[in-house]
Amino acid sequence: MPVHSRPQGVQSANGQQFQYSQMNGKRKALLIGINYVGSKAALRGCWNDVDNIKRFIMSRGYKEEDMVVLTDASRDPRSIPTRQNITAAMHWLVRGAQPGDALFFEYSGHGGQAKATQGDEADGMNETILPVDYASAGQMEDDELHSIMVRPLPMGCRLTAIFDSCHSGTVLDLPYVYSTSGKIKEPNVVAEVGKGLMGAAMNYARGDVGGMLKGLMGTFTEAKNSESAEDITKRTKSSPADVVMFSGCKDSQTSADAVEAGKATGAMSWAFITVMQQVGNSQISYVQLLNACRDELAAKYSQKPQMSSSHPIDLNMAFSI
Repeated sequence: MPVHSRPQGVQSANGQQFQYSQMNGKRKALLIGINYVGSKAALRGCWNDVDNIKRFIMSRGYKEEDMVVLTDASRDPRSIPTRQNITAAMHWLVRGAQPGDALFFEYSGHGGQAKATQGDEADGMNETILPVDYASAGQMEDDELHSIMVRPLPMGCRLTAIFDSCHSGTVLDLPYVYSTSGKIKEPNVVAEVGKGLMGAAMNYARGDVGGMLKGLMGTFTEAKNSESAEDITKRTKSSPADVVMFSGCKDSQTSADAVEAGKATGAMSWAFITVMQQVGNSQISYVQLLNACRDELAAKYSQKPQMSSSHPIDLNMAFSI
């Protein structure tokens, strides 16, 4: 497929107006890497991810003076990735954003899930990131991340986000999730009902009639909710801004803390940079990038990178940061 250039002017799809950023304005970046040093859940590659992504985006026009970097390697209290510092830095990233601006965000660290209450999650769970002080300050849920970093952005402003963390498929609550063919994914209600019916049958076989009935009720309730969850998300989380996210895995998967070329790294960060460096100054489309990242990881890892956006986009368009 040929790679298309970015169209100008206001676009419309599914009754929604939006504008692709021409990315000719100010550039800002926020990079977060947490190794959770000294904890039972310590990671090894997240600091390296930040260093590698920083070098890469600086080669693409981002300047160090327009970046905020938070890692738990820092000795500056303001640069430690606590919940308070992460929140403040996210507000800094989007503050004063204008049409044409290009913003870049990367998070490498632990991800998790928490029970959702707003009906916008088909699986009933919010996706989360874990600040270094999550044990005392709590996780940051996808609704909060969306509210801070997506909702304030004006039409024509670009935010590119990379989440190299577990359960990160929809961690920015962007309503349009894409398959490797470039089509918007739809919830597979039939498959979910099928899995529920199988579980009910197994309960029946074990003589657990109560479990069977409970399972059947839960299955059809979840199927009903999964249909409405997509509509709720599109109604409440769509944005006229130009927001694109690449995540290391599906909501149900974990992301590897890996070793590549002898150095600890997040698997998704490594794959993204590897593909972009292979491309060099040539163009690559969104769908080509998504597939190439998946191909890089497929030989060694089970995780499947995801791509989502704030409005419908043409995945044959040239990717740019």
